[in-house]
Amino acid sequence: MIAKNVLGIVYSNSYDSNLNALTARRTMGSVPFGGRYRLIDFPLSNMVNCGITKVGVIANSNFHSLMDHIGSGRPWDLSRKVDGLTMLPPFTPTHVDSNNRIDTLARIMDYISHSKQEYVLLMDSNFVCNMDLKKLMSFHSGKNADITVAYCTGGAPKLYNQAVVELDITGKVTSVGIDVKTNDDVNYLANVVLIRKALLERLIGDAQSYASVSFEKDILQKNVETLNIYGYKVDEWNCTIDSMETYFAANMALLEKATRKSLFNSQSPVYTKVRDDMPVIYGLSSDCKNSLIADGCQIEGTVKNSIVFRGARVAKGAVVENSILMQDAFVGEDAKLNCVIMDKNTVITPKKVLSGDKSYPLFVGKHIVI
Repeated sequence: MIAKNVLGIVYSNSYDSNLNALTARRTMGSVPFGGRYRLIDFPLSNMVNCGITKVGVIANSNFHSLMDHIGSGRPWDLSRKVDGLTMLPPFTPTHVDSNNRIDTLARIMDYISHSKQEYVLLMDSNFVCNMDLKKLMSFHSGKNADITVAYCTGGAPKLYNQAVVELDITGKVTSVGIDVKTNDDVNYLANVVLIRKALLERLIGDAQSYASVSFEKDILQKNVETLNIYGYKVDEWNCTIDSMETYFAANMALLEKATRKSLFNSQSPVYTKVRDDMPVIYGLSSDCKNSLIADGCQIEGTVKNSIVFRGARVAKGAVVENSILMQDAFVGEDAKLNCVIMDKNTVITPKKVLSGDKSYPLFVGKHIVI
């Protein structure tokens, strides 16, 4: 299978409701991550690194920040005369439920049908992974599969219609469960799906005729016995963002060398919108340990075990521990933060004390002054 023969589709609003605090004014895809990235950078980078040259980004609502971030697609080499990146905003005046994947795909079916590519690759924005999609495509071709789904092994994320699968020794999916209640490790889908375009068109058309809304139930589970559906295991480090707690944990995991090595490597870079800025300025009284601090920051206080985005400032005497400071956030003198997520352009005035917990981080919304 040639990657140029694959059309990439990214859901930018996938599971917005699971991250209400961060997605009130933005899509899941434009949620900041890791000091300088957005969540959508990972599926886009995965696609272009394997050679996909045509990508459509589905947006249902709150997509202005997303459009500003991805622009023409130039950072991902998707600003092209032929193929390239296309924003697919709502084609209906009413809000479309981002969980209704069948209706979402149906309303962009003209875009899919008119593409020259023979296959379609569907990905979510809340799946953080530097995934080798060439191996997925090779697996799909080798198994002569109708549909290939990527899966991970562990505790199932708490997502709407989360699918778990059982497989035989060849990797063929033998059963699909939806919202299975168990504390045991399972094979849960990462919502990475590779399928022939003609088959996707037929399945979506059939599902719409029965007023179906669930891709997992009405496409995968319904056809598990009639189609060759195979599961491809994701071996790379990954995290499915399903809550503020997992978002916080995924960022904190970047402080571990093994995680950074898996997620960021020179062979398959993660691309993002470039913001040229000056190097970090460290004051004479600053103390930084085990933290990721982006360009343009000014650190005069103490920063430990934290992620600090571009342009953030920590004043003299301030202590920031186990926290995430997003772009242009400001922490005043002698303030103390522990397990706090500060959104963009937030301000903590001097001598304030804010503390959450790793299992329940405290969130400060965009433009809020405390």
